[in-house]
Amino acid sequence: MSAALNCNITFIGGGNMAQALIGGLITRGLPATRITASDPVEKIRELLQEKDVHVTDNNVEAIENADVVVLAVKPQVLGALLKPLKGLFENKLIISIVAGAEIATIAELTGTERIVRVMPNTPALVQTGAHGLFAHENVVTADRGLASQVLAATGLTIWVNTEAQIDAVTAVSGSGPAYFFYMMESMIRAGKNMGLDEKVATALTLQTALGAAQMAITSSNTPAELRKNVTSPNGTTQAALEVFDRAQISQNIQAALAAAQKRSQELAQELSDSTK
Repeated sequence: MSAALNCNITFIGGGNMAQALIGGLITRGLPATRITASDPVEKIRELLQEKDVHVTDNNVEAIENADVVVLAVKPQVLGALLKPLKGLFENKLIISIVAGAEIATIAELTGTERIVRVMPNTPALVQTGAHGLFAHENVVTADRGLASQVLAATGLTIWVNTEAQIDAVTAVSGSGPAYFFYMMESMIRAGKNMGLDEKVATALTLQTALGAAQMAITSSNTPAELRKNVTSPNGTTQAALEVFDRAQISQNIQAALAAAQKRSQELAQELSDSTK
């Protein structure tokens, strides 16, 4: 974290993910005075100002003294936002968490190839995010390390080998929280159908999800091995899993993630076309 602590970091866009990163960086020791956030919405600026960071609605002013610029805006506004800033990113590392924005698109809009593309996910809001990163070939090792430090403020950082793999990251972890929420919803509904109070069914489901994830993270066994360990022959767990198998749940999950990956690819192409 030492490199990041010596940097001035500007966030273009002050939404939830930017707020999560800002909070994580401050918690890890980055002085709030080294952080600038630019956002057109006054309420967001007021909220960020409570963290003692510098706020503005002027993007040119925001990036002027920045060492690192984090792009944290909606993809549909990216082109209009960056075109007036083209050529102003000299000696600055750009970290983009803009969904679907390919490095070539950002490079064309900014005039620099010193770019790291990130696919974050919403658990970053509670410091347990999973972030997939890819860097342009011209990005040096020190910049990769710096990007890792910035994102590690809110969770796990994983580098992928090709930019195309960001679409797979999007399908697995970017959209992934919704899959687990869907499973939780279904388990809570089942518990209620079997006579449990909704609060009881919810508490049991959420704690079980937390415990299973923690076991998987800390165990030397794979999730498949952990599943087998809790599945007694002819027991209750086996009865449930057999229903999953008959419904081809595993195959359907794989098909669902493939659909998410394909949509990620389509969105990236649409964004590239819209900014030309």
